[in-house]
Amino acid sequence: MSTPDLSQMSMLDLFRFEAESQIAQLNASLLALEQQPTAADHLEACMRAGHSLKGAARIVGLEPAVKVAHVLEDCFVLAQQGRLLLQKKHIDVLLRGADLLARIAAPPDGDEAWADHAGRAEVQAFLVALPSVMSGGDAAPWPAPTSAPTPIPPPPPPPAPAPAAAEPVVAAAAPLPEPEPAEPAPVPAAPVAAAHLANASGARAVRVSADSLDRLLGLTGESLVESRRLKPFSASMLRMKRTQREAMQALDLLQQKLAATQLDEFAQTAFAELRTLMQQNQQLLGEQLSALDAFDRRSVNLSQRLYDEALACRMRPFADGTAGLARMVRDVGNTLGKSVRLDIVGNTTQIDRDILEKLEAPIGHLLRNAVDHGIESSAQRRAAGKPEQGVIRLEARHSAGMLLIEVADDGAGIDIEQVRRAVVARGLSNQETAERLSEAELLEFLLLPSFSLRDTVTEISGRGVGLDVVADMLKQVRGTIRITTQAGQGSRFLMQLPLTLSVIRSLLVDIAGEPYAFPLAYVNRTLRLPAEALQTLEGYQHFSHGGRQVGLVSAHQVLQKGQWRSRDGSVCVVVIGEQEHTYGLAVDAFLGERMLVVQPLDPRLGKIADVLAGALMEDGTPLLILDVADMLRTVEKLTSSGRLQTVDQDGAAPTTTVARKKVLVVDDSLTVRELERKLLTNRGYQVTVAVDGMDGWNAVRADSFDLVITDIDMPRMDGIELVSLIRGAANLQSLPVMIVSYKDREEDRQRGLEAGADHYFTKSSFHDESLLQAVTDLIGEAT
Repeated sequence: MSTPDLSQMSMLDLFRFEAESQIAQLNASLLALEQQPTAADHLEACMRAGHSLKGAARIVGLEPAVKVAHVLEDCFVLAQQGRLLLQKKHIDVLLRGADLLARIAAPPDGDEAWADHAGRAEVQAFLVALPSVMSGGDAAPWPAPTSAPTPIPPPPPPPAPAPAAAEPVVAAAAPLPEPEPAEPAPVPAAPVAAAHLANASGARAVRVSADSLDRLLGLTGESLVESRRLKPFSASMLRMKRTQREAMQALDLLQQKLAATQLDEFAQTAFAELRTLMQQNQQLLGEQLSALDAFDRRSVNLSQRLYDEALACRMRPFADGTAGLARMVRDVGNTLGKSVRLDIVGNTTQIDRDILEKLEAPIGHLLRNAVDHGIESSAQRRAAGKPEQGVIRLEARHSAGMLLIEVADDGAGIDIEQVRRAVVARGLSNQETAERLSEAELLEFLLLPSFSLRDTVTEISGRGVGLDVVADMLKQVRGTIRITTQAGQGSRFLMQLPLTLSVIRSLLVDIAGEPYAFPLAYVNRTLRLPAEALQTLEGYQHFSHGGRQVGLVSAHQVLQKGQWRSRDGSVCVVVIGEQEHTYGLAVDAFLGERMLVVQPLDPRLGKIADVLAGALMEDGTPLLILDVADMLRTVEKLTSSGRLQTVDQDGAAPTTTVARKKVLVVDDSLTVRELERKLLTNRGYQVTVAVDGMDGWNAVRADSFDLVITDIDMPRMDGIELVSLIRGAANLQSLPVMIVSYKDREEDRQRGLEAGADHYFTKSSFHDESLLQAVTDLIGEAT
């Protein structure tokens, strides 16, 4: 959200800007004082807010606001002196005073003289009501507000009992007279808003439209994706280096064949020059490849920083969307005769501006729903052994690249049997089917339009409008919601949303020869299963994962794209879903992880089954981003209809004795050694391991390998020495060497490449597919 240009605002606009923030502070502190009446910090905050509002109103000539703020100050002074203990009846009137100041600052229909005419009765009523309750009496009936009512107008406060003898009250029992505009305390020449102006000027705030920020973020997202296009080019240069090495080997072989032949001096000179030129060319190619890698890293880093800064401009703290929620919960509770408190956690959590704006209505519905349906009456809570005041917890946090918004209450929980009866009564299911539905399935009915557990319509509920609004919003932003409940303990609504709507981290897979993307946040695990790991039960295929059996489904059948084909007798599986709705989707191959700029599909196409949006790969190839939630529904339909096909292993290539390429893995860490061995073995390579540099040096001299993968820090002989020895041996000079090390400093990388390594990976950054792709680029496929 852009910062207002305060320098272009009138004095009245400055007062409105100031009043908005001060009244928000006043509301928050008053709600806190209701729980802790003697909290000095909250009393001080209220005092400062009232004093600032009085000074600002005096400067712009809003005398009614000066009077209201002055009475508020009187109340807070007595509370700070210990002469007045703030009770609920005081807080009720003080909150009305805050509302009245808000209406004076932003009057109905823009009438700047509202407080002197249409709103005069409200102002006078407040100036009488607050002194009355401060002196131990009750507030007079409150006149109906002349402005548009708030969604849940606070009711008149109930009659308060006479104060106990030990209860501190104001020393003078007589009502305070209407305050006269006495000599004000020294006030700066401008209200506090001027301080905001100074702060804004110091921070060099500028006005930027939301559309401009959206376009900026879109361009930086595209820049981030474009910066990754150098990676395939670097890989092609690596393959070129491999081809040149093979040409060098062919030249050496030709020279050996011709060694027995007497060559004239010209031929010998030509051979020597050709060998020298190829060595120079190979060295030059290696240097250029190293420079390209360095440029690639700098480019990606710069683009990432640029994108992060642009994204930060769109981000707002969660607190920007929670103002007034605590007050709303309190007022709804008062209307229903319940005592309820809202606790907000994660106010500093950064949220995309568009998502935060869309969250306003859903969170409001969930909170009202919690107060009305969840929290019990005070009598019921006492009978259940609970505190009389109910608590609703609203929390925002980041987790695994997603935004989580949770609304939880400590009420009675959702009556599952009542939901079951409502499902049958509304004709959504027959009795027999409803009896078989699980708790999670029944709770999903709450998200349907017009579904309500209330038999009568009230101001708060009964119309069946609320949770379906939450579901619709989540559908718009590619989010999900999960409802859980515990009888007598409360309910929990957990919304999972993307951090931003413009860029998405994805897992790319090959399905029927075309690339597709799974949003990474919805992928539980990727597996490469051997054929023998698959089991068939009652015509359905399963595999064991996480201590449970998970159903296997062909992604080709879900997307209606050809037939699944076996690769090396193994199955590439993407695990999606949760709990009993977990499935494994069989795909042809994993293509790696990518950051994709989301390209919405033309709305004229409508909703395409199992597809969320489109995107472009680094080389400009279009691809589709899959809708995981939609795919889960498709899988369940196929399963329930009995049309699920099995992944056919009969099409796998017959097992034959084929020479496989050999790789030597040298690492003193058993864990790393075994990880690399399993990765390479599963891809079809023949792998030998060595426990340190000396063991590796003995292995390369005793056997022939197509590739050596080595660590740097090892006992007896480190990786740099091993690479130097390999490059120094005449018969091993062309043996490709890859370094995989924890050292990620530029000087460590340079040392490894200067020693003769063909590729340098850091263990902290490499992924399974990136390592395997680099191996393939260096020596080709396993067979």
